[in-house]
Amino acid sequence: MRKTLMSGLFACCGFAATAEPVVIAALGDSLTQGYGLIEDDGLVPQLGRWLDAQGADVRLINAGVSGDTTAGGASRVEWTLTPEVDGMIVALGGNDLLRGIAPEVSRANLDKILNAADKAEVEVLLVGMEAPGNYGPDYKQAFDSMYPELAQKYDTLFVDSFFVGLEAEGDPGAVSQYMQSDGIHPNAQGVALIVENLGPAVLELVTEASK
Repeated sequence: MRKTLMSGLFACCGFAATAEPVVIAALGDSLTQGYGLIEDDGLVPQLGRWLDAQGADVRLINAGVSGDTTAGGASRVEWTLTPEVDGMIVALGGNDLLRGIAPEVSRANLDKILNAADKAEVEVLLVGMEAPGNYGPDYKQAFDSMYPELAQKYDTLFVDSFFVGLEAEGDPGAVSQYMQSDGIHPNAQGVALIVENLGPAVLELVTEASK
């Protein structure tokens, strides 16, 4: 990674190299931004505390924008990938679903995001979303499959679903207690469950990004 090269340069020039935290940008929508929650209860602050508890030396950047689609993420990925960023979490697609955007359009946008990260030599954790059954089997198959296929194409880390922590509860009725009144965004307790399940993959991202 770039920081490793810079550390070597400093050593050659006689400067003492100081370890810096791994910088991870979380590129997403309102689920990443922390919609409806006080700042400390949002995904990024809770994830940061979880990583701290694991002893990870990491700094998270909240690059979540409420209402953002994959197109929005693709349009701002270049300036999200500043030179300090070592890794990126990509969690987009929920608003594409809400708007009924064609899966091939969403796929092209995600491809653009992952391609930009690849060119910048930034490690990525791609977080999937799942389309509900009422969109029809063809839409669901095309939408759901784009995440693992793109993760394989770009050799990124991958988590099946942003809501993996809530889905692990097993009882659809029990999940409602972890959601805000809109039924779309998790409450603070819901975010905590998501972080517990997403955390290990982010920790792996931090490890890969620090190499």
